[in-house]
Amino acid sequence: MQKKYTYIGIAFIVLVFGTWAVPKIVSKLQPKALVRFEKVPNFSFTNQYDKTVDNSTFKNKVYVVEFFYTRCPTICPKMNENMLIIQKAFYGNPNFGIASISINPTFDTSQILLDYAKEKGATLKNWHFLTGNKDSIYNLANTGFKLYAGINTEVEGGFEHSGLFALIDKNGFIRSRTVKRGDMENPIKFYDGLDINQVEMLKEDIKKLLAE
Repeated sequence: MQKKYTYIGIAFIVLVFGTWAVPKIVSKLQPKALVRFEKVPNFSFTNQYDKTVDNSTFKNKVYVVEFFYTRCPTICPKMNENMLIIQKAFYGNPNFGIASISINPTFDTSQILLDYAKEKGATLKNWHFLTGNKDSIYNLANTGFKLYAGINTEVEGGFEHSGLFALIDKNGFIRSRTVKRGDMENPIKFYDGLDINQVEMLKEDIKKLLAE
């Protein structure tokens, strides 16, 4: 039925505007392909169930990555609230997952992460709260994703980190959309985990990747 209406719409375009207008107008009706960035580097951490999680855990899955820590008093509560929106949208889908990686692994043991996940309502089967070697985590954040994470004893909580979410496709590549700024279309690469409008964009783009 969807295709039938599409064909009728194209026929109407031809009738009104002529065949020259079809490619230009139809192209605007097509959803824009997501931009593909670099591949996620190899990683291996431990989740809230004390199980090893690495790149192969997410093989053939679409997933979202964030960096956080359980004692974060500033942006993490809002990030978690918005990640729960993502969880709800794709709950029960075996091809979707989330990786929440702690930047305070000394404190955030598997048990601490399990308690945190339960407290926050993170019940998605493929939502992994990860801890591990501090240097490996910081290298993945700062060099692998280029999402800042660091220790700063002068700020509340003692750590600084990005509030951005990264979207990863089934082949392990970072993906994102372009947005129009003035007359230019520019890729955003990451989604602002504090902005509900960008969280809605992320939901839309997860659906696109799941359909690929």
